Amino acid sequence: MRGYELMVIVSGDLEEQVAKGWIKTITEQVASAGGAIVGTPDWWGKRRFAYPINKKEEGYYVVFNLNAPGGALDDMERAFRIADDIVRHKLLRLPDAEAAKRGLVAKV
Repeated sequence: MRGYELMVIVSGDLEEQVAKGWIKTITEQVASAGGAIVGTPDWWGKRRFAYPINKKEEGYYVVFNLNAPGGALDDMERAFRIADDIVRHKLLRLPDAEAAKRGLVAKV
C-alpha cells in the first residue's frame, strides 16, 4: 500500500450538498479500487479561482489522504477527466517518510 494525497475541485455551479455528494462517490471509488480514505476528507468549501478555468470562476475544494495499491487509482483518475462536475484534480504519491508521518503507512 502506498500513501496518496488527492485534491479535487468540484464545479462551483453546483449546490453545496450536491458537491459534498462527490465525497461519498470518491470514497466508494477508492474502496472499490482496494484502497481506503484515512481520516476525514478536508472540505475547504467554495473558493474563487485566480483565473477562469473552463469558463468557471469558483469551485469547491476537498482534500483526501488515502492509501491504495500502486496503479489502483488509474481508473478513478480517468473518470475524473471525463466528469463534467470535476474541474481539476491532483493525485500525489507521498514520499514514504511523509506518508508515515500522516499515518497512512507503517513507519519505515
